[in-house]
Amino acid sequence: MFIKKIFENKLDDSVHKQFVRFGKGTYLGRAVTKITRQPEKIKIGTSFELATEMAEFCSSLAQHLKCSGIILIKEKIPELEKYPRSKKLGLLQYEVDDQLDSIILKKVLQNPLTYCALLDIEGPGISLKSKKKLPKPGKSGDLKIDDKFCVLELDIKFWPQVKTEFCWDMPEFKKALALHTFFITDIVMPKGEKDFEKLRLMAKRKGKLQRKVTLDGKDIIKEKDFEA
Repeated sequence: MFIKKIFENKLDDSVHKQFVRFGKGTYLGRAVTKITRQPEKIKIGTSFELATEMAEFCSSLAQHLKCSGIILIKEKIPELEKYPRSKKLGLLQYEVDDQLDSIILKKVLQNPLTYCALLDIEGPGISLKSKKKLPKPGKSGDLKIDDKFCVLELDIKFWPQVKTEFCWDMPEFKKALALHTFFITDIVMPKGEKDFEKLRLMAKRKGKLQRKVTLDGKDIIKEKDFEA
């Protein structure tokens, strides 16, 4: 989860990719994560920002997964060439409906050319449902963020993995809601680069991340400076 990477100072390309579309400003209610823990199952609802990461998380839980939906890619990659594709918003949209090996799925999702994956995934004790239409860009200050864009239901046996990925900084709970605010104060441009498109893609965002976690009705707020 890119939020966890920021707090652990593990800033990589996957974190950078999350911020490319943001300019300077304050962005409320991002990377929303709503978790309910029941005796036999776990339910996780998230906003659009975590769609690809939710699919990648599923790929770490089982060796083979039934996947259906769309994957948006900037350029062709060999792992997806057997699937039907079209072009949408300047991206290649691949339609996937197949049983995939988790290693192949993770390789596709971690590819820098992958823009996002909107997938339904089924496996033993695993059920992920994602909406298939990209949300409209939210305005700064807009709190109407869809926390059910992705809904993942898991067998309780996967709690250790959920705890590590989504709740690494939380004590035990039954219900948790994490809201994140991005305060982007500067755009750091790469030196020596003149190509406009490369400048746009390589520029880093500098600012502060606020993580507000509500656990069984009690709020915990943490902040972290970042440049990604």
